[in-house]
Amino acid sequence: MARLPDRAGEARPVNRWWYLVLLVPFVAVLWVPFYSSGTPVVLGFPFFYWYQFLWILISALLTGLVYFVTREREGEPANGNGAGSPVEDYH
Repeated sequence: MARLPDRAGEARPVNRWWYLVLLVPFVAVLWVPFYSSGTPVVLGFPFFYWYQFLWILISALLTGLVYFVTREREGEPANGNGAGSPVEDYH
């Protein structure tokens, strides 16, 4: 397992299992026989349509969750050296 230094300089494990959560919407939408029916109807929309639309919202929430959980754990800025902006490195 990869290890990143924390603020105190100690190495801590980075849990990458959170990225597997992103496979849930992918599998749920690709499994067409599960949702290829017209019933139940919600607000006049058959199940086939509102199921897919619901997964758009769920996917956005799961993506946000994975982003915030992994960002907090990794904690390193994009340039990796702890400085604020890459532009500061050139001055």
